[in-house]
Amino acid sequence: MIKIAIISQYYKPEIGAPQNRLYEMATGLKRNGFEISVITGMPNYPNGEINSQYRGKLFLKECIDDITVRRYWLYASNSVKKFPRILNMLSFSFNVFFSTWHIWKERYDYIIVESPPLTLCLSGYILSRISKSKLILNISDLWPLTAKELGVISNGFFYRFLKRLESFLYKKSFICMGQSQEIVNYLNSHGAGKSYLFRNGVDPQRFEKKGLIGKGKTVRIVYTGLLGIAQGILDICLNINFSKLGVEFHIYGSGNEKKSIEQFLNLNPDCGIFYHGSVSREEIPSVLSQYSVTLIPLVRNLYGAVPSKIYESMAAGLPIIFAGEGEGRAIIEEYDLGWTSSSKNYEELKMNIQILCSDKGNLEIKKENCINAANTLFNRPKQVENLSHYLKSFL
Repeated sequence: MIKIAIISQYYKPEIGAPQNRLYEMATGLKRNGFEISVITGMPNYPNGEINSQYRGKLFLKECIDDITVRRYWLYASNSVKKFPRILNMLSFSFNVFFSTWHIWKERYDYIIVESPPLTLCLSGYILSRISKSKLILNISDLWPLTAKELGVISNGFFYRFLKRLESFLYKKSFICMGQSQEIVNYLNSHGAGKSYLFRNGVDPQRFEKKGLIGKGKTVRIVYTGLLGIAQGILDICLNINFSKLGVEFHIYGSGNEKKSIEQFLNLNPDCGIFYHGSVSREEIPSVLSQYSVTLIPLVRNLYGAVPSKIYESMAAGLPIIFAGEGEGRAIIEEYDLGWTSSSKNYEELKMNIQILCSDKGNLEIKKENCINAANTLFNRPKQVENLSHYLKSFL
Protein backbone atom coordinates (compact mmCIF):
# COMPACT_ATOMS: atom_id res chain seq x y z
CA MET A 1 0.00 0.00 0.00
CA ILE A 2 1.26 3.48 -0.90
CA LYS A 3 1.93 5.57 2.20
CA ILE A 4 1.53 9.35 2.36
CA ALA A 5 2.29 11.80 5.16
CA ILE A 6 0.53 15.16 4.94
CA ILE A 7 2.36 17.94 6.80
CA SER A 8 0.35 21.09 7.44
CA GLN A 9 0.32 23.77 10.11
CA TYR A 10 -3.49 23.62 10.04
CA TYR A 11 -5.97 20.75 10.08
CA LYS A 12 -9.39 19.72 11.34
CA PRO A 13 -11.05 20.51 13.79
CA GLU A 14 -9.95 24.04 12.88
CA ILE A 15 -12.30 26.10 10.71
CA GLY A 16 -11.02 27.40 7.39
CA ALA A 17 -10.53 26.70 3.69
CA PRO A 18 -7.09 25.01 3.95
CA GLN A 19 -8.28 22.79 6.80
CA ASN A 20 -11.38 21.68 4.88
CA ARG A 21 -9.45 21.09 1.67
CA LEU A 22 -6.70 19.06 3.34
CA TYR A 23 -9.21 17.01 5.36
CA GLU A 24 -11.16 16.07 2.23
CA MET A 25 -7.95 15.36 0.33
CA ALA A 26 -6.74 13.07 3.15
CA THR A 27 -10.02 11.16 3.47
CA GLY A 28 -10.38 10.99 -0.32
CA LEU A 29 -6.89 9.55 -0.82
CA LYS A 30 -7.62 7.01 1.90
CA ARG A 31 -10.80 5.93 0.09
CA ASN A 32 -8.68 5.49 -3.04
CA GLY A 33 -6.41 2.96 -1.33
CA PHE A 34 -3.62 5.05 0.21
CA GLU A 35 -2.40 4.82 3.81
CA ILE A 36 -2.59 8.38 5.15
CA SER A 37 -1.08 10.08 8.19
CA VAL A 38 -1.27 13.78 9.10
CA ILE A 39 1.41 15.77 10.94
CA THR A 40 0.10 19.12 12.13
CA GLY A 41 -0.02 21.69 14.91
CA MET A 42 -2.32 22.09 17.89
CA PRO A 43 -5.65 23.59 16.73
CA ASN A 44 -5.65 27.38 17.16
CA TYR A 45 -7.10 28.96 14.01
CA PRO A 46 -8.78 31.47 13.60
CA ASN A 47 -8.89 32.64 17.24
CA GLY A 48 -5.12 32.59 17.74
CA GLU A 49 -5.41 30.50 20.91
CA ILE A 50 -4.85 26.76 21.21
CA ASN A 51 -8.19 25.00 21.73
CA SER A 52 -8.86 24.18 25.37
CA GLN A 53 -8.74 20.37 25.00
CA TYR A 54 -5.26 20.62 23.39
CA ARG A 55 -3.81 23.29 25.66
CA GLY A 56 -0.70 22.51 27.69
CA LYS A 57 0.42 19.63 25.47
CA LEU A 58 3.68 19.42 23.52
CA PHE A 59 2.59 16.35 21.52
CA LEU A 60 -0.66 14.51 20.95
CA LYS A 61 -1.62 11.58 18.73
CA GLU A 62 -5.27 11.10 17.85
CA CYS A 63 -7.43 9.43 15.23
CA ILE A 64 -9.83 11.47 13.10
CA ASP A 65 -12.03 9.50 10.71
CA ASP A 66 -9.65 6.53 10.75
CA ILE A 67 -6.62 8.73 9.94
CA THR A 68 -3.76 9.05 12.43
CA VAL A 69 -3.07 12.69 13.29
CA ARG A 70 0.14 13.63 15.11
CA ARG A 71 0.06 17.12 16.65
CA TYR A 72 2.93 19.27 17.88
CA TRP A 73 2.93 22.46 19.91
CA LEU A 74 3.28 25.80 18.15
CA TYR A 75 3.17 29.43 19.15
CA ALA A 76 -0.46 30.40 18.53
CA SER A 77 -1.27 33.92 17.36
CA ASN A 78 -3.60 35.74 14.99
CA SER A 79 -1.89 39.08 15.52
CA VAL A 80 -1.44 41.39 12.54
CA LYS A 81 2.03 42.31 13.85
CA LYS A 82 5.01 40.83 12.02
CA PHE A 83 6.95 39.26 14.90
CA PRO A 84 4.08 37.13 16.34
CA ARG A 85 3.16 35.96 12.82
CA ILE A 86 6.75 34.98 12.06
CA LEU A 87 7.08 33.21 15.42
CA ASN A 88 3.85 31.35 14.73
CA MET A 89 5.19 29.99 11.43
CA LEU A 90 8.72 29.27 12.62
CA SER A 91 7.61 27.46 15.78
CA PHE A 92 5.79 24.71 13.89
CA SER A 93 8.37 24.59 11.10
CA PHE A 94 10.94 23.76 13.80
CA ASN A 95 8.81 21.51 16.00
CA VAL A 96 7.81 19.32 13.06
CA PHE A 97 11.36 17.90 13.27
CA PHE A 98 10.25 16.04 16.41
CA SER A 99 8.49 13.73 13.93
CA THR A 100 11.82 12.80 12.29
CA TRP A 101 12.08 9.34 13.90
CA HIS A 102 8.48 8.54 13.01
CA ILE A 103 8.91 9.64 9.37
CA TRP A 104 12.21 7.80 8.99
CA LYS A 105 10.71 4.63 10.48
CA GLU A 106 7.54 4.71 8.34
CA ARG A 107 9.40 5.41 5.05
CA TYR A 108 6.50 7.21 3.40
CA ASP A 109 6.33 7.03 -0.38
CA TYR A 110 5.19 10.65 -0.54
CA ILE A 111 5.36 13.60 1.83
CA ILE A 112 2.83 16.29 0.93
CA VAL A 113 3.62 19.66 2.52
CA GLU A 114 1.09 22.50 2.65
CA SER A 115 2.41 25.95 1.79
CA PRO A 116 2.34 28.59 3.20
CA PRO A 117 4.36 28.85 5.32
CA LEU A 118 7.38 28.51 3.04
CA THR A 119 9.58 27.61 6.01
CA LEU A 120 7.50 24.45 6.51
CA CYS A 121 8.34 23.45 2.93
CA LEU A 122 12.03 23.64 3.85
CA SER A 123 11.38 21.39 6.85
CA GLY A 124 9.47 19.00 4.61
CA TYR A 125 12.33 18.94 2.13
CA ILE A 126 14.83 17.99 4.86
CA LEU A 127 12.49 15.30 6.22
CA SER A 128 11.96 13.90 2.71
CA ARG A 129 15.73 13.61 2.24
CA ILE A 130 16.10 11.82 5.58
CA SER A 131 13.30 9.35 4.82
CA LYS A 132 13.99 9.12 1.05
CA SER A 133 10.37 10.05 0.36
CA LYS A 134 9.13 11.90 -2.71
CA LEU A 135 8.35 15.53 -1.80
CA ILE A 136 5.12 17.12 -3.00
CA LEU A 137 4.54 20.82 -2.32
CA ASN A 138 0.85 21.76 -2.18
CA ILE A 139 0.84 25.50 -2.91
CA SER A 140 -2.34 27.28 -1.83
CA ASP A 141 -0.81 30.79 -1.69
CA LEU A 142 2.34 32.05 -3.37
CA TRP A 143 4.81 33.10 -0.71
CA PRO A 144 6.74 35.37 -0.53
CA LEU A 145 4.81 37.08 -3.38
CA THR A 146 1.56 37.21 -1.37
CA ALA A 147 3.38 38.51 1.70
CA LYS A 148 4.83 41.32 -0.39
CA GLU A 149 1.43 42.16 -1.90
CA LEU A 150 -0.09 42.30 1.59
CA GLY A 151 2.69 44.57 2.84
CA VAL A 152 3.98 42.02 5.35
CA ILE A 153 7.50 42.23 3.88
CA SER A 154 9.17 44.77 1.63
CA ASN A 155 11.21 44.30 -1.53
CA GLY A 156 14.55 44.00 0.25
CA PHE A 157 17.18 41.46 1.25
CA PHE A 158 14.76 39.20 3.16
CA TYR A 159 12.33 39.09 0.24
CA ARG A 160 15.12 38.21 -2.20
CA PHE A 161 16.31 35.46 0.17
CA LEU A 162 12.81 33.97 0.33
CA LYS A 163 12.53 34.11 -3.46
CA ARG A 164 15.74 32.10 -3.79
CA LEU A 165 14.49 29.63 -1.18
CA GLU A 166 11.18 29.34 -3.02
CA SER A 167 12.88 28.59 -6.34
CA PHE A 168 15.19 26.06 -4.66
CA LEU A 169 12.24 24.20 -3.11
CA TYR A 170 10.26 24.13 -6.37
CA LYS A 171 13.26 22.63 -8.16
CA LYS A 172 13.91 20.03 -5.43
CA SER A 173 10.30 18.87 -5.10
CA PHE A 174 9.07 15.83 -6.99
CA ILE A 175 5.72 17.50 -7.80
CA CYS A 176 4.41 21.01 -7.19
CA MET A 177 0.60 21.17 -6.88
CA GLY A 178 -1.27 24.47 -7.26
CA GLN A 179 -4.88 25.26 -6.38
CA SER A 180 -5.39 27.64 -9.35
CA GLN A 181 -4.23 27.91 -12.93
CA GLU A 182 -2.40 31.13 -12.05
CA ILE A 183 -0.40 29.31 -9.38
CA VAL A 184 0.44 26.45 -11.77
CA ASN A 185 1.65 28.95 -14.38
CA TYR A 186 3.80 30.61 -11.72
CA LEU A 187 5.26 27.26 -10.62
CA ASN A 188 6.18 26.37 -14.19
CA SER A 189 8.01 29.67 -14.65
CA HIS A 190 9.88 29.42 -11.32
CA GLY A 191 11.62 26.09 -11.53
CA ALA A 192 9.03 23.38 -10.88
CA GLY A 193 9.91 20.17 -12.71
CA LYS A 194 6.40 18.70 -12.56
CA SER A 195 3.29 20.75 -11.78
CA TYR A 196 -0.28 19.60 -11.16
CA LEU A 197 -3.52 21.59 -10.95
CA PHE A 198 -5.42 20.49 -7.85
CA ARG A 199 -8.22 22.97 -7.24
CA ASN A 200 -9.98 23.47 -3.95
CA GLY A 201 -13.16 22.10 -5.46
CA VAL A 202 -16.12 20.81 -3.49
CA ASP A 203 -17.95 17.59 -2.67
CA PRO A 204 -21.44 18.23 -4.13
CA GLN A 205 -22.98 15.39 -2.12
CA ARG A 206 -22.53 17.40 1.09
CA PHE A 207 -24.86 20.14 -0.10
CA GLU A 208 -28.59 20.46 -0.35
CA LYS A 209 -29.76 22.14 -3.56
CA LYS A 210 -32.14 24.86 -2.40
CA GLY A 211 -35.16 25.87 -4.41
CA LEU A 212 -35.12 29.53 -5.35
CA ILE A 213 -37.34 32.12 -3.72
CA GLY A 214 -40.87 32.57 -4.92
CA LYS A 215 -42.21 35.74 -6.46
CA GLY A 216 -42.51 38.59 -4.02
CA LYS A 217 -40.43 36.98 -1.28
CA THR A 218 -37.41 38.78 0.15
CA VAL A 219 -34.07 37.91 -1.40
CA ARG A 220 -31.76 36.64 1.35
CA ILE A 221 -28.05 37.03 0.64
CA VAL A 222 -25.48 35.13 2.72
CA TYR A 223 -21.77 35.43 3.49
CA THR A 224 -19.89 32.65 5.32
CA GLY A 225 -16.20 32.94 6.09
CA LEU A 226 -13.45 34.97 7.62
CA LEU A 227 -14.30 38.50 8.75
CA GLY A 228 -10.99 40.18 7.99
CA ILE A 229 -9.60 43.16 6.14
CA ALA A 230 -9.05 41.13 2.96
CA GLN A 231 -12.78 40.30 2.77
CA GLY A 232 -14.07 43.84 3.50
CA ILE A 233 -17.42 42.81 5.01
CA LEU A 234 -17.36 45.77 7.44
CA ASP A 235 -16.99 48.27 4.57
CA ILE A 236 -19.91 46.64 2.76
CA CYS A 237 -22.03 47.04 5.90
CA LEU A 238 -21.01 50.70 6.15
CA ASN A 239 -21.69 51.51 2.50
CA ILE A 240 -24.81 49.54 1.57
CA ASN A 241 -28.23 49.71 3.20
CA PHE A 242 -29.63 46.30 2.25
CA SER A 243 -33.03 47.12 3.69
CA LYS A 244 -33.46 49.98 1.20
CA LEU A 245 -32.66 47.56 -1.61
CA GLY A 246 -35.42 45.25 -0.38
CA VAL A 247 -33.07 42.40 0.54
CA GLU A 248 -31.50 40.85 3.64
CA PHE A 249 -27.78 40.25 4.18
CA HIS A 250 -26.87 37.46 6.62
CA ILE A 251 -23.30 37.09 7.91
CA TYR A 252 -21.63 34.00 9.41
CA GLY A 253 -18.01 33.90 10.51
CA SER A 254 -15.34 35.26 12.80
CA GLY A 255 -12.23 37.41 12.52
CA ASN A 256 -10.67 40.79 13.19
CA GLU A 257 -13.72 42.75 11.99
CA LYS A 258 -16.26 40.83 14.06
CA LYS A 259 -16.52 43.31 16.95
CA SER A 260 -16.74 46.32 14.63
CA ILE A 261 -19.54 44.65 12.63
CA GLU A 262 -21.45 43.85 15.82
CA GLN A 263 -21.06 47.44 17.05
CA PHE A 264 -22.31 48.81 13.74
CA LEU A 265 -25.35 46.51 13.75
CA ASN A 266 -26.21 47.49 17.33
CA LEU A 267 -26.29 51.13 16.23
CA ASN A 268 -28.08 50.38 12.92
CA PRO A 269 -30.63 47.63 13.57
CA ASP A 270 -32.78 48.50 10.54
CA CYS A 271 -30.16 48.21 7.77
CA GLY A 272 -31.20 44.70 6.71
CA ILE A 273 -27.99 43.06 7.97
CA PHE A 274 -27.92 40.15 10.43
CA TYR A 275 -24.90 38.55 12.14
CA HIS A 276 -25.21 34.93 13.33
CA GLY A 277 -21.74 34.06 14.68
CA SER A 278 -19.31 31.47 13.33
CA VAL A 279 -20.18 28.03 11.94
CA SER A 280 -18.22 24.82 11.49
CA ARG A 281 -17.42 23.10 8.22
CA GLU A 282 -20.14 20.54 8.92
CA GLU A 283 -22.76 23.29 9.35
CA ILE A 284 -21.99 25.14 6.10
CA PRO A 285 -24.31 23.06 3.83
CA SER A 286 -27.34 23.50 6.12
CA VAL A 287 -26.61 27.22 6.52
CA LEU A 288 -26.35 27.84 2.78
CA SER A 289 -29.56 25.89 2.17
CA GLN A 290 -31.50 28.68 3.92
CA TYR A 291 -30.51 31.31 1.34
CA SER A 292 -30.75 32.03 -2.36
CA VAL A 293 -27.63 34.01 -3.23
CA THR A 294 -24.09 34.33 -1.83
CA LEU A 295 -21.94 37.44 -1.60
CA ILE A 296 -18.20 36.87 -1.99
CA PRO A 297 -16.05 40.02 -1.75
CA LEU A 298 -12.30 40.23 -2.22
CA VAL A 299 -10.76 43.60 -1.33
CA ARG A 300 -7.36 42.91 -2.85
CA ASN A 301 -6.56 40.51 -5.64
CA LEU A 302 -3.78 38.14 -4.62
CA TYR A 303 -2.23 36.39 -7.58
CA GLY A 304 -3.36 32.77 -7.68
CA ALA A 305 -6.01 33.08 -4.96
CA VAL A 306 -9.50 31.68 -5.59
CA PRO A 307 -11.90 31.91 -2.61
CA SER A 308 -13.08 28.42 -1.63
CA LYS A 309 -16.53 29.88 -0.92
CA ILE A 310 -17.06 29.99 -4.69
CA TYR A 311 -17.04 26.20 -4.89
CA GLU A 312 -19.35 25.76 -1.89
CA SER A 313 -21.83 28.21 -3.41
CA MET A 314 -21.80 26.26 -6.66
CA ALA A 315 -22.56 22.99 -4.88
CA ALA A 316 -25.40 24.54 -2.88
CA GLY A 317 -26.93 25.93 -6.07
CA LEU A 318 -26.53 29.54 -4.96
CA PRO A 319 -25.64 32.10 -7.64
CA ILE A 320 -22.75 34.33 -6.64
CA ILE A 321 -22.42 38.08 -6.26
CA PHE A 322 -18.67 38.54 -6.57
CA ALA A 323 -16.89 41.80 -5.78
CA GLY A 324 -13.23 41.64 -6.72
CA GLU A 325 -10.73 40.65 -9.38
CA GLY A 326 -8.55 37.68 -10.34
CA GLU A 327 -9.16 34.06 -11.28
CA GLY A 328 -12.22 33.78 -9.03
CA ARG A 329 -13.99 36.49 -10.99
CA ALA A 330 -12.89 34.91 -14.28
CA ILE A 331 -14.43 31.55 -13.25
CA ILE A 332 -17.78 33.17 -12.39
CA GLU A 333 -17.89 35.09 -15.66
CA GLU A 334 -16.74 32.16 -17.83
CA TYR A 335 -19.37 29.74 -16.52
CA ASP A 336 -22.12 32.36 -15.90
CA LEU A 337 -22.40 31.64 -12.18
CA GLY A 338 -23.49 35.08 -11.01
CA TRP A 339 -22.73 38.78 -11.16
CA THR A 340 -19.37 40.50 -10.81
CA SER A 341 -18.19 43.96 -9.84
CA SER A 342 -14.91 45.63 -9.02
CA SER A 343 -13.54 45.60 -5.51
CA LYS A 344 -15.00 48.35 -3.28
CA ASN A 345 -17.23 49.61 -6.08
CA TYR A 346 -20.38 49.73 -3.96
CA GLU A 347 -22.51 51.33 -6.67
CA GLU A 348 -21.79 48.40 -9.01
CA LEU A 349 -22.50 46.01 -6.17
CA LYS A 350 -25.85 47.65 -5.43
CA MET A 351 -26.71 47.57 -9.13
CA ASN A 352 -26.01 43.83 -9.30
CA ILE A 353 -28.29 43.23 -6.31
CA GLN A 354 -31.06 45.21 -8.02
CA ILE A 355 -30.57 43.25 -11.25
CA LEU A 356 -30.82 39.84 -9.57
CA CYS A 357 -33.97 40.92 -7.71
CA SER A 358 -35.66 42.02 -10.93
CA ASP A 359 -34.89 38.94 -13.03
CA LYS A 360 -35.83 35.71 -11.25
CA GLY A 361 -35.58 33.73 -14.51
CA ASN A 362 -31.91 34.61 -14.91
CA LEU A 363 -31.41 33.65 -11.28
CA GLU A 364 -32.73 30.16 -12.07
CA ILE A 365 -30.37 29.81 -15.04
CA LYS A 366 -27.36 30.77 -12.93
CA LYS A 367 -28.43 28.32 -10.23
CA GLU A 368 -28.37 25.44 -12.74
CA ASN A 369 -24.99 26.61 -14.03
CA CYS A 370 -23.62 26.52 -10.47
CA ILE A 371 -24.84 22.98 -9.84
CA ASN A 372 -23.47 21.73 -13.18
CA ALA A 373 -20.07 23.32 -12.56
CA ALA A 374 -19.84 21.76 -9.08
CA ASN A 375 -20.81 18.31 -10.36
CA THR A 376 -18.45 18.27 -13.34
CA LEU A 377 -15.65 20.83 -13.42
CA PHE A 378 -14.93 21.40 -9.72
CA ASN A 379 -15.96 18.10 -8.15
CA ARG A 380 -13.40 17.43 -5.40
CA PRO A 381 -13.93 13.63 -5.10
CA LYS A 382 -13.31 13.36 -8.85
CA GLN A 383 -10.23 15.55 -8.53
CA VAL A 384 -8.90 13.38 -5.68
CA GLU A 385 -9.52 10.26 -7.77
CA ASN A 386 -7.55 11.81 -10.65
CA LEU A 387 -4.77 12.75 -8.23
CA SER A 388 -4.71 9.18 -6.93
CA HIS A 389 -4.16 7.78 -10.43
CA TYR A 390 -1.46 10.39 -11.04
CA LEU A 391 0.46 9.51 -7.87
CA LYS A 392 0.15 5.77 -8.45
CA SER A 393 1.63 6.17 -11.93
CA PHE A 394 5.04 7.06 -10.44
CA LEU A 395 5.26 3.98 -8.20
